Amino acid sequence: MALEHEVQSAITDALPQLFILGHERGFVTESDVIERLPEAEDDPRVLEMVAGHLDAADIELYREGESLEAEEAIDELVDTRPVSLDGIDSDDTISLYFREVGSVPLLTREEEVALAKRIERGRLADEQLLLSPSLSDADRRELDRAHHDGQAAWDHLVKANSRLVISMAKKYRGQGVPFLDLIQEGNVGLMKAADKFDYSRGYKFSTYATWWIRQAITRALANQGRTIRVPVHMSDRIRKLFAIAQAMEQDLGRRPTPAEIAIRMEVPEAKVRQMLRVSRRSISLEKPVGEEKDSELGHFIEDGDSPDPLEEAAYQLLQHDLDDLLQCLTAREARILRLRFGLDNGQPHTLKEVGKKFNLTRERIRQIEQEALGKLRHPKRRAVLLNYLQ
Repeated sequence: MALEHEVQSAITDALPQLFILGHERGFVTESDVIERLPEAEDDPRVLEMVAGHLDAADIELYREGESLEAEEAIDELVDTRPVSLDGIDSDDTISLYFREVGSVPLLTREEEVALAKRIERGRLADEQLLLSPSLSDADRRELDRAHHDGQAAWDHLVKANSRLVISMAKKYRGQGVPFLDLIQEGNVGLMKAADKFDYSRGYKFSTYATWWIRQAITRALANQGRTIRVPVHMSDRIRKLFAIAQAMEQDLGRRPTPAEIAIRMEVPEAKVRQMLRVSRRSISLEKPVGEEKDSELGHFIEDGDSPDPLEEAAYQLLQHDLDDLLQCLTAREARILRLRFGLDNGQPHTLKEVGKKFNLTRERIRQIEQEALGKLRHPKRRAVLLNYLQ
């Protein structure tokens, strides 16, 4: 059922505010939407419509409970104690990276604010260096120190939160993008969070960074994880669908039907079926199969467009026999029959079309055709063609 006109109007009025908020920090929370659109709390269609508008504007919508991912991710994967790097094989890059990440202690809220202030001072110093070319040497040295200190603070902020990237990337393994690539994409999100973080807003950097890390990873999955690209908002809904389906399977002791999932998600059954279709992944025809992996999947799949080998062989024999039979005709008679019945390319021609090619009337072409067919009706020649009709 379509949304009421009043609700549609309220959404239209609220979107500019949400766009401004989203572009400022890169995302909008579900609470932000409900604060401006109370209807979204009781009607999931309102939230889905807003999500579509936000996604079109490249703004992420974070649902209730997603902010808890930061706290869960902090303790999930990497030990918080500093770890010695002695004895690690330098060729084992992934282990080395994990250990290095684990060696940087997590930050307190006060330490995050202190680093953010140093970063801010460094940026202000950069602006002054660019806008004030006539600075004294002493002032320039002081601003250079502030610039380098701000860069060091930025590096520290990123390194101290790199374990969040590993924990978040771990949750998205097995979805078509290698684990190391997920970490790399997550690090891009982490660096973007460090660039945009505003300590004066009151939230922890770890929570803020988790949103950006998650956005970077899910966008990488949407763009790289599938042969056919799926929009990010659709990928999020598909992940939610499978999470709900798994929970229902444990409760019911069997796989839930699309109708049951639709009731739990409060969406039409057709929408669930569409998401299930979209979620199917393509498989390479070059995928190795067999015990020795010496064959490819494509070798075992029938090509519906290819002719049957027996039919193809029979067709080749028929062509050969027709060529032999036409040898008993004059060149003109053979040419006319080939054109009239499409013996060369499967495209038959009308009497008028053949007449134009030979500069003859339709009646004359018909007469030549009948004379040629009469010759082919000889019992011996006929027997050759009858074999193909049996």
